[in-house]
Amino acid sequence: MEGICGFVNSVCGVKGRTEGGVVKCRRRTVRCCEEGGPKAEGKKKTPESLEFGNWNGLSIGTHRMKLYAGSSNPELAEQVARYVGKEKTNPIKRKRFADGELYIKLEDSVRGCNVFLIQSTNNPGNDNIMELLLMIDACRRAHAAQVNVVMPYYGYARADRLIDPAQKRREALTSKLVSNMITEAGADRIVVVDIHSPQTCGFFDIPLDHIYGSPVLVEYLKAKKYDDVVVVAPDVGGVARARAFAKALDDAPLAIIDKRREAHNEAKVLNLVGDVSGKRAIVVDDMIDTAGTICECGKTLRENGAHDVIAVATHAVFSGPAVERLSTGVFSEVIVSNTIDLEPEKRFRQLTILSIAPLIGETLWRLNEQVMN
Repeated sequence: MEGICGFVNSVCGVKGRTEGGVVKCRRRTVRCCEEGGPKAEGKKKTPESLEFGNWNGLSIGTHRMKLYAGSSNPELAEQVARYVGKEKTNPIKRKRFADGELYIKLEDSVRGCNVFLIQSTNNPGNDNIMELLLMIDACRRAHAAQVNVVMPYYGYARADRLIDPAQKRREALTSKLVSNMITEAGADRIVVVDIHSPQTCGFFDIPLDHIYGSPVLVEYLKAKKYDDVVVVAPDVGGVARARAFAKALDDAPLAIIDKRREAHNEAKVLNLVGDVSGKRAIVVDDMIDTAGTICECGKTLRENGAHDVIAVATHAVFSGPAVERLSTGVFSEVIVSNTIDLEPEKRFRQLTILSIAPLIGETLWRLNEQVMN
């Protein structure tokens, strides 16, 4: 039986399935109002009142959990807040002085609280990183019990190695530097989503949780019920990711594009390994930046007989000519998540954006429960 518990709906807005008076919510299972819930008891429960207690042994939106949104992706942060049982993110004041300097102030007390800061470091990456560091410092100086940094998109992740060691290593290892800054600012834990290189996780000297965005993407594709799918890795480095994706799609066959990168943001397709003739090719990558690589892959797949090509990626960076390239018709659909907040001018007809808030929200909920219990 389908139904909406007024109690559940007021907190997270999720329509659930009622079984024996229990509403099955994607976030939690609570007693329905018709069967002894808050409304049946004649007690008015609001998200604000839930902030300071629990009901039936279930701590929802505990007052010791604070969630702040950076300016990079406030919409995603609000979705995560609703998922964990909050009406909205906690208030934060930010402004920019005339000389460009940033100012951050928390509007309520975080003393003894478990704080989660949601901030991606997409363009403008340097400003977003600086804002994140100020948020961490503000929490630490306000005596937060634990500061958890949630980075749906971790910028500078591709600068994780020295690409020209023959030149006496005169390069900055930027990914390691950013991790050091976040740690030294006072973060206790970091949560990232589909980081470009897993080795980057080892740069942090604090606990790190790595969330994979593929469940959201796979669920969407499974609902399409395609029966002629082949999953394609756009380069050798993405084979492990594509293989896991293919396995999740009922062990779909795998193909690999052999690519050589001649310079930053420039790629050349050399060979296709695997059979795509007469099939629907799904190109899987962690991000789409200038779209040069993935568009070359799409053209190669079309030339080799694929009747349909779909691009799938977690992070829609969409720099430079990306939108123009992706909207030329090479791909029938471009599927991404909302780890990066896209401006209206970067949206096009073939684009599908899926919310990754449930994955992040569930992770934060479990981290908070672990800490508080």
